[in-house]
Amino acid sequence: MDFELDEEQTALRDTVRGLLKGYDPATNFEHRREVTATDPGYDEALWGRLAEMGLLGLPFSEDDGGMGAGPIEVAVVAEEIGRVLAPEPYVAAVALAGGVVAALGSDEQRAEVLGGLASGERLITFASGETAEPVIQGARAETIVWEVGGEVFLVDRPTDATAYRTHDGGRAARLVFDRAAATPLGAGGDATDALTQVFARARIAACHEALGAMDTALRLTTSYLTTRQQFGVTLNRFQALTFRAADMYTDLELTRSIVTWATMVAADGEPDAVVDASARAKLQTVRAARRIGQEAIQLHGGIGVTDEFSIGHFTSRLTALSHWLGDAREQVGVLSSGLASYGVIDPLDA
Repeated sequence: MDFELDEEQTALRDTVRGLLKGYDPATNFEHRREVTATDPGYDEALWGRLAEMGLLGLPFSEDDGGMGAGPIEVAVVAEEIGRVLAPEPYVAAVALAGGVVAALGSDEQRAEVLGGLASGERLITFASGETAEPVIQGARAETIVWEVGGEVFLVDRPTDATAYRTHDGGRAARLVFDRAAATPLGAGGDATDALTQVFARARIAACHEALGAMDTALRLTTSYLTTRQQFGVTLNRFQALTFRAADMYTDLELTRSIVTWATMVAADGEPDAVVDASARAKLQTVRAARRIGQEAIQLHGGIGVTDEFSIGHFTSRLTALSHWLGDAREQVGVLSSGLASYGVIDPLDA
């Protein structure tokens, strides 16, 4: 497998990085603080520019108003969003809710909903259950892609949505679908298999967002160790601290390898392999996110837990991503359920 980006994917990465440079935590973290302090919790003008560049319709077909790109291009965008902790709900709206509509919607529904999402005129999100919580941007999204009992419907946003701010600066809501006017998505019926596939692909995209955040957390930490002085020398002169930073680097690169591999599996498209790869990638991401986040705060000392310094916000976002779309316990369950396929090994005959 070739894990290197080609010229077009590199150009895409550079374009997204340029669009998001206003969120750079090293030079302008105050901007993110200002954006997340006011509703809807993300920069709607920037969201519009993402739409103008075609990024909101990236994975959808051209007939549906999209660009016809694949999971690698979505991963590039998600990773850049994570790298600067941008609060724009890209993975939730495009990879998850948009992915469900693309997989199940009729021609008319895909053209209307995905076309509106791609143009930046309609925000959509995904909700599950008769009472859904937390629904990311549930009080802002015009259209809810609603799953209940294995079937999926399109629903207008309930008027009595209970909105609140999440610990990582985002927005979520509690939605109650009581006698809601719901339109079946596509032909209706049980959509469990399609949802499993969309969730797996969205999970991989979320892993890339976490990967970007971990990369920046490590970069901020090593920068701090090489500039902060104690006892007349910089902190990186203390071997024990350097070893801990090296362990963070190892965690990051192991995660980069398995998440990149999972994206290549998703690009190949074999359904069972995608689900398995997404579980492996998410399990490693969750474990690495916890270790990198905690070590980053500890190596920053007291300022690491202050709201004024950015590193704590990265740890908070990594925690949120770790629990979204299945935590470590769920991924272990998915992977252990396939152990029977390897048969029983008798140690006396081995």
